[in-house]
Amino acid sequence: MPLTLDTPSPAELPILVEIWEAAVRATHHFLPESDLQVIKPLLREHYFPAVQLTCARDDAGRILGFLGTTEGMVEMLFVDPACHGQGVGKRLMLHAIDELGATRVDVNEQNPQAVGFYQHLGFVVTDRSRLDGGGRPFPILHMALSP
Repeated sequence: MPLTLDTPSPAELPILVEIWEAAVRATHHFLPESDLQVIKPLLREHYFPAVQLTCARDDAGRILGFLGTTEGMVEMLFVDPACHGQGVGKRLMLHAIDELGATRVDVNEQNPQAVGFYQHLGFVVTDRSRLDGGGRPFPILHMALSP
Protein backbone atom coordinates (compact mmCIF):
# COMPACT_ATOMS: atom_id res chain seq x y z
CA MET A 1 0.00 0.00 0.00
CA PRO A 2 1.59 3.31 -1.05
CA LEU A 3 1.68 5.77 1.85
CA THR A 4 2.52 9.43 2.13
CA LEU A 5 4.00 10.70 5.39
CA ASP A 6 3.50 14.29 6.49
CA THR A 7 2.57 16.51 9.42
CA PRO A 8 -1.13 16.68 10.21
CA SER A 9 -2.76 20.11 10.26
CA PRO A 10 -4.36 21.43 13.46
CA ALA A 11 -7.76 20.83 11.85
CA GLU A 12 -6.90 17.12 11.50
CA LEU A 13 -6.15 16.56 15.19
CA PRO A 14 -9.70 15.28 15.87
CA ILE A 15 -9.01 12.52 13.31
CA LEU A 16 -5.90 11.52 15.27
CA VAL A 17 -8.00 11.35 18.44
CA GLU A 18 -10.48 9.08 16.64
CA ILE A 19 -7.66 6.80 15.46
CA TRP A 20 -6.16 6.78 18.95
CA GLU A 21 -9.48 5.78 20.52
CA ALA A 22 -10.21 3.05 17.97
CA ALA A 23 -6.69 1.63 18.28
CA VAL A 24 -6.76 1.71 22.09
CA ARG A 25 -10.14 -0.02 22.16
CA ALA A 26 -8.78 -2.70 19.80
CA THR A 27 -5.49 -3.33 21.62
CA HIS A 28 -5.56 -2.00 25.20
CA HIS A 29 -8.20 -4.33 26.66
CA PHE A 30 -6.68 -3.82 30.12
CA LEU A 31 -7.50 -0.09 30.14
CA PRO A 32 -10.78 0.71 31.93
CA GLU A 33 -13.25 3.01 30.19
CA SER A 34 -12.81 5.59 32.94
CA ASP A 35 -9.06 5.85 32.21
CA LEU A 36 -9.71 6.08 28.48
CA GLN A 37 -12.07 9.01 29.10
CA VAL A 38 -9.47 10.76 31.31
CA ILE A 39 -6.68 10.35 28.73
CA LYS A 40 -8.70 11.31 25.63
CA PRO A 41 -8.94 15.09 26.27
CA LEU A 42 -5.27 15.18 27.30
CA LEU A 43 -4.24 14.16 23.78
CA ARG A 44 -5.02 17.54 22.20
CA GLU A 45 -4.28 19.60 25.31
CA HIS A 46 -0.98 18.07 26.42
CA TYR A 47 0.30 15.05 24.50
CA PHE A 48 0.09 16.17 20.86
CA PRO A 49 1.75 19.57 21.51
CA ALA A 50 4.67 17.82 23.24
CA VAL A 51 5.71 15.70 20.24
CA GLN A 52 6.54 15.93 16.56
CA LEU A 53 3.54 14.37 14.84
CA THR A 54 3.79 12.41 11.60
CA CYS A 55 0.78 10.85 9.91
CA ALA A 56 0.53 8.17 7.23
CA ARG A 57 -1.98 8.79 4.44
CA ASP A 58 -3.39 6.59 1.72
CA ASP A 59 -3.69 7.68 -1.93
CA ALA A 60 -6.93 9.52 -1.15
CA GLY A 61 -5.25 11.53 1.62
CA ARG A 62 -7.04 9.67 4.43
CA ILE A 63 -4.99 9.39 7.64
CA LEU A 64 -4.45 5.72 8.50
CA GLY A 65 -2.13 6.13 11.47
CA PHE A 66 0.19 8.50 13.26
CA LEU A 67 3.38 8.71 15.22
CA GLY A 68 4.61 11.15 17.86
CA THR A 69 8.33 11.50 18.61
CA THR A 70 10.57 13.65 20.73
CA GLU A 71 14.32 13.55 21.37
CA GLY A 72 14.91 10.06 19.95
CA MET A 73 11.85 8.59 21.65
CA VAL A 74 8.70 7.24 20.02
CA GLU A 75 6.08 8.58 22.42
CA MET A 76 3.04 7.32 20.52
CA LEU A 77 2.18 5.13 17.56
CA PHE A 78 -1.43 4.42 16.69
CA VAL A 79 -2.90 2.88 13.54
CA ASP A 80 -6.53 2.61 12.50
CA PRO A 81 -7.47 -0.97 13.49
CA ALA A 82 -8.88 -1.53 9.97
CA CYS A 83 -5.30 -1.10 8.73
CA HIS A 84 -3.49 -3.26 11.29
CA GLY A 85 -1.09 -5.69 9.66
CA GLN A 86 -0.88 -3.69 6.41
CA GLY A 87 2.49 -2.04 6.99
CA VAL A 88 1.29 1.37 8.23
CA GLY A 89 2.89 1.07 11.67
CA LYS A 90 6.09 -0.36 10.20
CA ARG A 91 6.36 2.50 7.69
CA LEU A 92 5.89 5.06 10.45
CA MET A 93 8.43 3.34 12.71
CA LEU A 94 11.04 3.05 9.95
CA HIS A 95 10.56 6.77 9.31
CA ALA A 96 11.03 7.45 13.04
CA ILE A 97 14.21 5.37 13.13
CA ASP A 98 15.76 6.34 9.79
CA GLU A 99 14.68 9.98 9.47
CA LEU A 100 13.98 11.17 13.01
CA GLY A 101 16.69 9.23 14.88
CA ALA A 102 14.34 7.38 17.21
CA THR A 103 16.03 4.62 19.21
CA ARG A 104 13.67 4.20 22.17
CA VAL A 105 10.03 3.35 22.79
CA ASP A 106 7.90 2.54 25.83
CA VAL A 107 5.11 0.00 25.49
CA ASN A 108 2.44 -1.40 27.76
CA GLU A 109 3.51 -4.84 28.91
CA GLN A 110 -0.15 -5.89 28.70
CA ASN A 111 -0.14 -5.23 24.93
CA PRO A 112 1.83 -8.27 23.70
CA GLN A 113 1.01 -7.57 20.05
CA ALA A 114 2.79 -4.20 20.30
CA VAL A 115 5.72 -5.70 22.22
CA GLY A 116 6.17 -8.29 19.45
CA PHE A 117 5.87 -5.59 16.77
CA TYR A 118 8.71 -3.55 18.30
CA GLN A 119 10.83 -6.66 18.86
CA HIS A 120 10.37 -7.57 15.19
CA LEU A 121 11.76 -4.13 14.31
CA GLY A 122 14.87 -4.75 16.43
CA PHE A 123 13.91 -3.26 19.79
CA VAL A 124 14.84 -5.05 23.01
CA VAL A 125 13.53 -4.57 26.55
CA THR A 126 16.00 -2.58 28.64
CA ASP A 127 13.91 -1.91 31.75
CA ARG A 128 10.43 -2.19 33.24
CA SER A 129 8.28 0.17 35.29
CA ARG A 130 5.46 -1.13 37.50
CA LEU A 131 3.28 1.91 36.74
CA ASP A 132 2.53 3.81 33.55
CA GLY A 133 3.34 7.50 33.10
CA GLY A 134 0.05 8.47 34.72
CA GLY A 135 0.78 6.41 37.84
CA ARG A 136 -1.73 3.72 36.88
CA PRO A 137 -0.97 0.03 37.56
CA PHE A 138 -0.17 -0.84 33.93
CA PRO A 139 3.47 -1.97 33.66
CA ILE A 140 5.59 -0.30 30.98
CA LEU A 141 8.43 -1.97 29.11
CA HIS A 142 11.21 0.41 28.14
CA MET A 143 12.71 -0.72 24.85
CA ALA A 144 15.72 0.40 22.84
CA LEU A 145 16.86 -0.31 19.32
CA SER A 146 19.42 -3.08 19.45
CA PRO A 147 22.79 -2.02 17.98
